[in-house]
Amino acid sequence: QVQLVESGGGLVQAGDSLRLSCAASGRTFSSYAMGWFRQAPGKERGFVAAINWSGSSTYYADSVKGRFTISRDNANNTVYLQMDSLKPEDTAVYYCASTWVKSVVVTTVMYDYWGQGTQVTVSS
Repeated sequence: QVQLVESGGGLVQAGDSLRLSCAASGRTFSSYAMGWFRQAPGKERGFVAAINWSGSSTYYADSVKGRFTISRDNANNTVYLQMDSLKPEDTAVYYCASTWVKSVVVTTVMYDYWGQGTQVTVSS
């Protein structure tokens, strides 16, 4: 059983930065891609960023490109999401997710394990 535990969310002002962390266990972390998704109230869960098994390839939603950076530390089974220049529209619950494939994937159906989520609130 894979367990994913997110941390690092909080309440910040527009323009601030936050770094989310996701600690993984139960699967050979370094063998598989990871992703971050978010869900705002009344909206569907949407893709934010993904990283392949080695960290050599990343992909971002257009809405966060240039502001967010996904990275991973395979030695410590952790994936990160550095969020800079935050905007009020970034307010959501952020989830990390684990997939069974090595390459970057962007759809929710390709992820089989999810964390419990961490709230990010950006005030204007």
